[in-house]
This record gives sequence, C-alpha cells and structure tokens, in this order.
Amino acid sequence: MSDSSATDVARELRTRLAAAPDLAPVLAEDAAGRPRLATAPPLARASMAPSAWPLRTVWRAPFSDAGKPVMDSPDPRGRWQTAARLRRTALTLIVLLQTAWGIAAMAQALPYGGRQPLELGVLAMFGVLFLWVSAGFWSAIAGFFLTLVGGDGLSMSKAGHESGPIDPAARTAIVMPICNEDVARVFAGLRATYRSVAEAGVLEHFDFYVLSDTGNADARVAELEAWRRMCAELGAHGRLHYRWRRHHIKKKSGNVADFCRRWGRNYRYMVVLDADSIMTGDCLATLVRMMEARPNAGIIQSVPHPMGRDTFYARAQQFASRVYGPLFTAGLCFWQLGESHFWGHNAIIRVEPFMKHCALGRLSGRGFLSGEIMSHDFCEAALIRRAGWAVWIAYDLEGSYEELPPNLLDELGRDKRWAGGNLRNMRLFFTRGIFSAHRVMFLIGALAYVSSPLWLLFLAISTGMLAHQILAVPVYFTEPNQLYPEWPEWNATAAISLFTATMILLFAPKLLALLMVAFRRSREYGGRARLALSILVETVFAALLAPVRMLFHTQFVIATLLNIKGSWTSPARDDAATPWGTAIRRHLPHTAIGLAWMAFAIWLSPALALWLIPVAGALIVSIPISVLSSSARLGRTARRAGLFLIPEETRPPKELGWMREALDEAAQRPMPGFADAVEDPVVNAMHCAAAGARRRGLDAPERRLPDRVAQAAAAPLDGLPPRVRGELLGDPGALWHLHRLRRPLAQADAVPADAGR
Repeated sequence: MSDSSATDVARELRTRLAAAPDLAPVLAEDAAGRPRLATAPPLARASMAPSAWPLRTVWRAPFSDAGKPVMDSPDPRGRWQTAARLRRTALTLIVLLQTAWGIAAMAQALPYGGRQPLELGVLAMFGVLFLWVSAGFWSAIAGFFLTLVGGDGLSMSKAGHESGPIDPAARTAIVMPICNEDVARVFAGLRATYRSVAEAGVLEHFDFYVLSDTGNADARVAELEAWRRMCAELGAHGRLHYRWRRHHIKKKSGNVADFCRRWGRNYRYMVVLDADSIMTGDCLATLVRMMEARPNAGIIQSVPHPMGRDTFYARAQQFASRVYGPLFTAGLCFWQLGESHFWGHNAIIRVEPFMKHCALGRLSGRGFLSGEIMSHDFCEAALIRRAGWAVWIAYDLEGSYEELPPNLLDELGRDKRWAGGNLRNMRLFFTRGIFSAHRVMFLIGALAYVSSPLWLLFLAISTGMLAHQILAVPVYFTEPNQLYPEWPEWNATAAISLFTATMILLFAPKLLALLMVAFRRSREYGGRARLALSILVETVFAALLAPVRMLFHTQFVIATLLNIKGSWTSPARDDAATPWGTAIRRHLPHTAIGLAWMAFAIWLSPALALWLIPVAGALIVSIPISVLSSSARLGRTARRAGLFLIPEETRPPKELGWMREALDEAAQRPMPGFADAVEDPVVNAMHCAAAGARRRGLDAPERRLPDRVAQAAAAPLDGLPPRVRGELLGDPGALWHLHRLRRPLAQADAVPADAGR
C-alpha cells in the first residue's frame, strides 16, 4: 500500500465519522484541518503546583516563622471556633479520666498490681486500646443527642438550604476519576446522577467529566463508546466530557489536579465522585446552596450511604453503616464542626482555594515516611483548613450513595492501601500551620490500623503473663527487704467491673442506634423485630471478623514499616465471591495461629481456653467464614428473611432504579473492545479523531510505530501483549494504518447475513 497523504486520511476519517450522525455536535477540525472529536471543552489553563512541605524539625528552626500559612478565607476562624475548642477540651478530659480509671482498674485486677514487666506491658497496651474505645463511645453519645434534638445551630445541616435559586455564576463540575473500572457500572451510575440533576431542574449549573486513567485497551474503547452513547441518548453533548490521561501521575489525586489545571478556572465548585458513586440532583443542588450560604467553606462532605450489594458480607456492612453510621457521623460533626473529615468523594469543593493550597508534593527522604501522598483526602482537608477555609460534614443530607467491597478479602485489599497512606501521613503531623483537629485526624487515621498490632500484643502479652503465672514458681517477695509476702492473686471484683465497663463502651452505641432507628424509621429496616435480630446477627458476625482483621492489619502495618510496596488495583464492582482456594491461601496462616493458640491455652488451663474462644475460635473458622459470607445467594436469602434491610431496599430511590435499568440495557449489547477499534471503521475513526497530543501522526500514518503495526497486522489481536495494544490505541496514526492493513482480513472473516439459506 502506498503512503497516504494527510488530505486522504482526513477525507476518509470525515467519511467514516459521517456514518455516526450522533457525533456531529462534537465533531470539529484542528488547526491543520484534521477532523477532531471534541470529547472535552477547550483548555482554560491555570496553575496548581505543589510547594515544599513546611515540616517542623529540630534541625530546621522549629520556632521560626518560615512556612507559615497564608490565610485567604473571608472568615478564617469562624464563629464556631470557640464552641469547637470547648467541646474538644471536654471530650479530651472525659476520655482521659475514663482511661485513667480503666488503667487503674486493670492494675487492681492483675496479680502483682501492675508492677511486674509483663503486667506493665499489658497496662500500656490496654490504656491505648481503652482510650480508643472510649473516644468512639463518647462520639456516639454526642451524635445521639445531636440527632435527638435535631442539630445545635453550629453544625452543618441541610435545614434552610433546601430551596432557592442558585447563582448562575456558581458553575459546578462533577468529576469522576476512573481507572480500569467496570465501564457499564461507571456510566450507569453517572447516567442516573445526570438524569436526577436534569429532573431537579438545575442541569444548567453542572458539567460532568469522566477522567480516565485506564490502561486496559479494551476498557478504553468501551469508555469512549459509553460516553458517545450517553451523550446521544441524554442529549448531553457539550455537558458530558471525557478525557483519557496518558501519564497516570499520582493516581486519583493527580487526575483531579490535572482537571483543575485544565478547566478548574471555569468553575466555582467541583464535586468529586468515585466510580461507584451516585448522587441525586436535590443532594447536589443542596450542597451548592450550602456552599453559597457559607463563603468561608472550602469543602462540604456528604455522607455516602452504601447500597447495591447482594453478598452476605456486603449486606451486613451496608446495614451496619446505615444503622450505626449516622450516630458516629453526627458525633464527629459535633466535635469537629468546621474542621471535619474529608473522604475524597461525594463532597463539594471550592475550586480556587483547592487549586491554590491543595497541590500535593512528594515527601522527601527515604523509607515508608517518604514518597507520594497516598491518603490524599486527609491531607487536602488539612491544607485547605490551614489556609482558613472550613471543612464541614453535612451529616443529615440524604441522596448520596456508594458501594462497598463485596467480600472480606476485597475490603482488606482496600485497607492495605489505606493503612500505608494513613501511616505515611503521620509525617505531616508536624507540618507548620496545621490546625490541631487535623493533626488529631492524622493520628486517628494511623491508630485505626496501629490499634490492631497493639491489640495483638495485648493478647499475646496477656497469654504470656497467664502462662508465667501458671508455670512459674510464685514470687512472694517482689522488693528488697520486704517484711511481708505478697500473694499474687487475680482480683475478680475489679476484673468483672472492668469487663462490664468495656462491654458498655463497645455495645452501648449499638443500643442507642437501635433506639434511634426503632422509634423513627423501623419500617424501612423491616420492622423493630427484624431490626433487633439484624443487629444481633451483625454483632456476632462482626465479632467473628474482628480477629481476622486484626491479623491482616498487623501484617499491613509491618509491611508499611518495612517499606514493602504493594499493588494498586481498582476494587471489585460486582458481587464477586471468594473461591475456596483463594480463601485457603490467604487465611491458612491465621487458622494455624488460632489452632496453635487454642491448643496452648487448653494445655495451660481449660478455663483460659474458654476466654480465648472469641479470638482464637474466630481465626480457626476464618476460611469458611470468608467464603460463605461472600455468597450472594446467602445474602439474598437473608434479604428474603428480612435481615439487614436498609431504606434503599424497602424504599428504593428512583436513581438506583435508573442505574439498574442502564445496567440491564448494557448487558443486552456487546461491549466494544480493542479489536473493534482496529477493525470497525466508525470505532476506529472515533479513536483517531479523539486522540489529543499525537494527532500529528495522522499526517504520515505509515511511519508510526512500524514494529508494533507489523506485529499486529496479521496476528490475532487478542493475543497481543497489553502494552502493545495500549501503545497502538494511543497513537492515532498507527491505529489508522493498522485498520487499513487489517480491513481485508476482517472482511474476509465476515460471514454474509444470508449464508446457509
């Protein structure tokens, strides 16, 4: 075949694209006259460059003014700041006093009163764990009363923001970063959100962006086709945009920053979605109105309600999050006020200060406390608050949804990334200008995972102490020149009091949640009887999972401290079951630990073994628990029995119905892939016209990637290595030339429609 001229290529692309009239609204030409598919708006570049982290160190003038933040918020402190300080002081005093009592009670219960080395270790571990449980208990108490009285006037509530016009200048971008996701699920959820915004009558205020970091060639082709179909069916041309990013720098946070540099100056706000997020039009409009009403708000985080899963594991998690979650979220809002959490998605962000203050640079040095920021959301919240902009949780705002991992191992895969990110964030604890509330959040984020090895150490030291008590010769004189012997004896009264107090701290929040739901919305959870039974079953199930999570989280913490890198893959977006082989491979070491621990306890004392059953017994049955809980059939059986029901099942929002309709429609048609981009004329033309940085390759397509094109010209396309497929799809000239070479093969393989008649 002779070389094709640029004019010939452009003419043929126009001819093929004309066969898809739905592309006409986004079909244009570049400066060289080549056809261009405008999948994204024109660039409006702005700067978003990270600066050096202003970290305090002993050797870098810890008390100098260098690196102090510039506060550019209209009200950096806010009228809520005094109340927040008083509330946090009260919480700190209550928790510390309660922890001091717990340590004293534990010391009184121990045989030597907490003076022996092993007993000192037990007291240290117990003190940290008791403080952690106590803080959660008082947060639940605060959330209960905040919900009971309907807010306190300082918290961010939807009240007063439900109606009223939105300023036309308050343009909002809804951005969804994705990477190798289930394309049908991504666009089904986004379609439901788009339809809801249109139905709410506020579509003119919103633009939608799908920001792809996808490396899989088949998924990239499917994404562009899904964008095309959604634009055509909803009339979303010019409002729904798609961009594929060639260089996947800093993962999700880098993708959002790339959007801000390209188009951020066009918008006052942006709402970041996860690939499984759905938000209603009313929820999005209310978030914008909340932002407009509080000019010093930098981020307002909605509370995503989990839904949509059928596995037993996910249904139990959905139920727990829906019943207990509002209590703890309201409690967090009560203590934190304008210095709250940001979870990185289903939240509205003021774009200008975010671009100015929240660019994330690398952490210098070596080891696990260096490198790229992983848990970016905590850092972004701390940085925007550092500049004086408040971070709020809209704790009572409905209409925000997400999906949970379908099984235990998928959730633990997510936890592994979070553990590494939260521990690395501890490097930022001493950053200049960070508010104390966000320093505590860094500490809490790390403690969420460090508490597991502490718990394991507590159990191990306790077992060792009991073994020493049983096997060793008692020591009656523990101090020099002691006149009277000291009889080592467990104080049963103190132990029972401590055990009772600990059970109250652990289970009182569940009881409060039961009361709060039972007398307000019990029908949405299947009625009071089924609600109570669901809480009971969920409590037992959570107790079985807790020791398994303890060992996994301990492993993650150790791997992070040793700077062992892990892979980063997108979570499962369907009801994936755990195979027996996978469960055996992942849980067999834990089963062995449980068996050895239980055997050792039985050898020491049968009474000790009874106390260890909740921990060691859970580890022994971890394999079948992991497999059975991942079953969608078991989950649907529980649903039919009225267990783990949530409002999204008893009173489904229309947006979830729209999502399921879109998924059913997508299942009826084949999803295009890389082979279609090579052999289908229209799909090939779409990808050639949608390419960005390398479109000049269309002027001399025969010269583009000659080795790759030759490799793919006659070979089965499915057999090409993923890297080769990605390179060909990313080069429009090579893709166009490969189509011309393979087109005769595709035509020869085609079977006429009337063949065999």
